[in-house]
Amino acid sequence: TCSRTRGCSSVISGRMIPGKMVKGMGGAMDLVGSPGTTVVVTMEHTARGAHKILPQCNLPLTGTQVVDKIITEKCVFNVVKDVGLVLVEIAQGETLDSIKQATSATFEVSPDLKPLQQIKMK
Repeated sequence: TCSRTRGCSSVISGRMIPGKMVKGMGGAMDLVGSPGTTVVVTMEHTARGAHKILPQCNLPLTGTQVVDKIITEKCVFNVVKDVGLVLVEIAQGETLDSIKQATSATFEVSPDLKPLQQIKMK
């Protein structure tokens, strides 16, 4: 998975990586192509030390201008039209510098930046 955000565009690739075994395409294209769908990407922030949140995606695209939020173990980014990535939550033990070092894409920092939240189950 890679995500690219710049200005008002946000793209996602859920395709196979050349040379890697996969079981099938899945339903990613159906999900991102449905009108009114909110797309939240949950993923590891890096893979074997390599950045996954990139300024430009180098894999075949599943959808363009579709990602609304990216959640990783390090932080949460909102994807805002005409702005791009906005850091809104940061995990305990992380700093702005550590997030910048682990993220190739540029991002803004929300003035309301808060600690990474846990979902409260009813």
